[in-house]
Amino acid sequence: MGSGFNTDVRVGDQVFHVQTEDRGPAHPVIDTAIYLQGRVVHRRSTRYDPPTLSVKSSDEALHKRVEEQHRALIEDLRAGKLASEIGATRGQVTDPGAIEVQLLNPKSWLSGGKVLLEIEVVRRSDREPQPAAQVEASIEGALRDGHAASTTDDNGRVRMQFPLPPLGKGDLTLVIRAHKGSDKDELRFSMRSRQTPLPAGESRK
Repeated sequence: MGSGFNTDVRVGDQVFHVQTEDRGPAHPVIDTAIYLQGRVVHRRSTRYDPPTLSVKSSDEALHKRVEEQHRALIEDLRAGKLASEIGATRGQVTDPGAIEVQLLNPKSWLSGGKVLLEIEVVRRSDREPQPAAQVEASIEGALRDGHAASTTDDNGRVRMQFPLPPLGKGDLTLVIRAHKGSDKDELRFSMRSRQTPLPAGESRK
């Protein structure tokens, strides 16, 4: 995977995470995803012709294009140009009475080679905590399964922990799923494998 940028952007009382990446020469696409509470609410992908200049010049030019797209999406987000589209996307996944799973420690869930998740499940309509909801968490794209499952307590919360599995070189995603009866919800957090530490004793191949 090539160069990339990650920025948290506050708009009103909401904090969006904007992530832009070059998918590399095998997939010449500059991809920007805007996340809200772990969900992709907007995506823009731009294909480009593989560079034909010198390696150094090509890398610099491509890095600039990635940065320009990243900044353009941030400006559109702050200017409200994406509000209607984001609102429509959120509406597609928000059904009255359905549950919502939330990660309470989105910036500290990975530490010391372990995945430690503080999770809450609530009812969307009134934010009422949901006890006895089934919750599963896993790392998609890892070389070996990393997985945990548990049930929320009376306060709709659950604490889950498992060792970080050996990671590959491709896209990695932390996936959290919850269901209670017929209601279900899912969170997906994109990870960047080259910046994520391996568990003790493991080495990249």
